[in-house]
Amino acid sequence: MCGILAVLGVADVSLAKRARIIELSRRLRHRGPDWSGLHCHQDCYLAHQRLAIVDPTSGDQPLYNEDKSIVVTVNGEIYNHVELKAKLTTHQFQTGSDCEVIAHLYEEYGEEFVDMLDGMFAFVLLDTRDKTFIAARDAIGICPLYMGWGLDGSVWFSSEMKALSDDCERFITFPPGHLYSSKTGALRRWYNPPWFSESIPSTPYNALLLREMFEKSVIKRLMSDVPFGVLLSGGLDSSLVASVASRYLEETKAASQWGNKLHTFCIGLKGSPDLKAAKEVADYLNTVHHELHFTVQEGIDALEEVIYHIETYDVTTIRASTPMFLMSRKIKSLGVKMVLSGEGSDEIFGGYLYFHKAPNKKEFHEETCRKIKALHLYDCLRANKATSAWGVEARVPFLDKSFINVAMDIDPEWKMIRRDLGRIEKWVIRNAFDDEKRPYLPKHILYRQKEQFSDAMETWSCSMPGMFGLHCTHCLFVLCTD
Repeated sequence: MCGILAVLGVADVSLAKRARIIELSRRLRHRGPDWSGLHCHQDCYLAHQRLAIVDPTSGDQPLYNEDKSIVVTVNGEIYNHVELKAKLTTHQFQTGSDCEVIAHLYEEYGEEFVDMLDGMFAFVLLDTRDKTFIAARDAIGICPLYMGWGLDGSVWFSSEMKALSDDCERFITFPPGHLYSSKTGALRRWYNPPWFSESIPSTPYNALLLREMFEKSVIKRLMSDVPFGVLLSGGLDSSLVASVASRYLEETKAASQWGNKLHTFCIGLKGSPDLKAAKEVADYLNTVHHELHFTVQEGIDALEEVIYHIETYDVTTIRASTPMFLMSRKIKSLGVKMVLSGEGSDEIFGGYLYFHKAPNKKEFHEETCRKIKALHLYDCLRANKATSAWGVEARVPFLDKSFINVAMDIDPEWKMIRRDLGRIEKWVIRNAFDDEKRPYLPKHILYRQKEQFSDAMETWSCSMPGMFGLHCTHCLFVLCTD
């Protein structure tokens, strides 16, 4: 993950203003500790704090087209950049960065190119020819983006609120799947998948297609020029990510940076069930497993810093962010800059236990849609900011645009919990990876029922004072990516 800050149309173009923008951009340096860049064109500034994952040597930002009339600052990864470059045969690329395609796509297709991007991203693009600009955010909101307005009429964009809060009269969360154009002065939705409509999907369940799409989603996210790993809690979702990634690396020998074995990471209190489950999966997959420990007090001591980085007071998000924050620091110390994580599966497949109470498939489907649309406020925010606090990038295969479109097109009758038919929650994804000839996971892990926070409280409660006068529990600090 990188950090971007764009300030457009400022009234003050003095050196003092430039220095102020550099100072604000430094507030995002934790997101991109590898390099800093700033482009100034008249009253417009585009700043960048880079975390180098693809093309570390020449991919510094901001990025440009051939004559530097188009300037772009990007946070994210464009997984289909090779295919997109193949369509841009008349353009000359100056770097090996996956994000440079954005400048050239804009030249070729104008503002309508965003839906061509396969990846996670938030970017601001300045066209110096007519001094117009656009900003866009990925379909689900994996990469954070905020938009603000200065008292002088300037428009601001930033990866985190902390770069806007002191200098903007007001600011908002930039909505996922939207684009802002200075030509119209308005936001518009660019991501309009079929499942956004009110109609209930009717496509029959195709287990092999679902498996194939998820495998493609994981594999494309292994695009990296630096060491990487998988966050493994031992639950279904992170275990599937680890299984697919591990199998691919073994077959292709693709991970030359850190050996051809997958590295997996888990954190928890000593003796916690998550550590045991993760170790079991890691042993089965034969990964290089890193088991990290922390204490309740260490978690409590980190809370103020966690809240500063994730920028929310939502208790559930803070609770889940704390172990991820602590683990990311350890991961970075090992030289790892990118990890895969399992967010999004419960929202897509109705994995939370309250989905047992869905009265019919219509309400089941509508609730999954509502949960996916809110991911950018909770799980995506946590996964991104808790890892970015230490300069680590988290990628989430379950939130791949193509995979979601296939998964959400399934008749929701197949997703509903039906004990009489042997279907527990998330049965469609469990069944898709139930391969008797070459198992992805042991059966008892593949079909293990989800445990929720409330289910574990009675067993793991303790009396240590916690936040807001509440008592702490051991499961307050369970890393939950499943």
